[in-house]
Amino acid sequence: MATASEAARMAERVARESYGRLVAFVSARTRDVAAAEDALAEAFATALRVWPAEGVPRNPAAWLLTVARRRHIDAVRQWQARRADEEQLRFMADELNEAPDDIPDQRLALMFACAHPAIEPGARAPLILQTLLGLNAADIAAAFLVSPATMGQRLVRAKARIKEAGIPFRIPEREELPGRLDAVLEAIYAAYSKAWGEIGEAASAALAGDAIWLARLITHLLPDEPETQGMLALMLYTEARRAARRGPEDTYVPLEKQDPGLWDDSLIEDAEALLREASSRGASGRYQIEAGIQSAHVVRRLTGINNWQAVVALYDHLRELTDSPVVALNRAAALSELESPAAALAALDAVADDRRLVDYQPYWATRGHLLALAGRTAEARQALTLAIGLASDSAVRNYLRGLIAGLNEASDGT
Repeated sequence: MATASEAARMAERVARESYGRLVAFVSARTRDVAAAEDALAEAFATALRVWPAEGVPRNPAAWLLTVARRRHIDAVRQWQARRADEEQLRFMADELNEAPDDIPDQRLALMFACAHPAIEPGARAPLILQTLLGLNAADIAAAFLVSPATMGQRLVRAKARIKEAGIPFRIPEREELPGRLDAVLEAIYAAYSKAWGEIGEAASAALAGDAIWLARLITHLLPDEPETQGMLALMLYTEARRAARRGPEDTYVPLEKQDPGLWDDSLIEDAEALLREASSRGASGRYQIEAGIQSAHVVRRLTGINNWQAVVALYDHLRELTDSPVVALNRAAALSELESPAAALAALDAVADDRRLVDYQPYWATRGHLLALAGRTAEARQALTLAIGLASDSAVRNYLRGLIAGLNEASDGT
């Protein structure tokens, strides 16, 4: 027996740990991702009804897989009723008698299916995130700085396209990779970034671990691809700082105030080795450059001196490659350290009208910080208030409130 809350917690845990693996396994044969997601949603709903009465099964993920596959077969049977061919149905039904306790991991194959050239480019990485992590369109839209409605339409079309085109679930041959690898890497890194951004969420470390595992797997499969090495290095540099992100009583600690002594030496060493290997292979791509920026931050650990000149130069190179407003934002923050808050604000003003930044919390937090440093107190208070409203983590909100309180104290003292 299990209480309703215990059943819900277990279902949430399985969803967090196994959602992508379950979707990949259920949809691999029919290539109907939307139907597999629907079947899995029904399986989770069934679990919430059954587990409180009958108890949580020994292997919850395998139980959910069996229920989802039955629901999926029922849906296919209804569709097949209008068709003569029942061979696939019989094969799927036979598979139910061989439901594995240890679910094969077909996530990487699903990711490459979602990145197929038949899928519109703007939907590939978002589709991977939804099928792999179960994220909703609104969450994914925020990560890619587009509207939820636009993202929802892209995802629906992309799932239909996988089924219509009969896109196979497999890791492509080497000659097929150039058209697919970028989207796979983008999705893996977006998953890690989501986990890193949600430092107040209990599931964030598990999601980050999954993203790093996928990055290691694809680096192992493609050892000669410098961008896979660059992306893994970037994630390891970032992960190395996890223990330094929180202070006493779970307070938020920004990068510039972190104690480098808390950074993880072994992860940094792994990242440095990967970056050196990637750099030896020729021209640098986005992930290698971003990893290079993180490597420049490591200089502070080794010398006690921030290498902001190198950081700004790397951001200049990255901006030429991506034309991203987020890159411009990060460059402005580094420029403040190299030159002055006024110079940084002038650089930030150049992208202030970009609609993609309107609801982007780091933009308002950075802008508020720079305005405060420049002595523009009223404007800083307004920007930081907006940043608080957009922050999802309570520790970040408390940190920003502390900045506003400091501004108020400074105003009272003048």
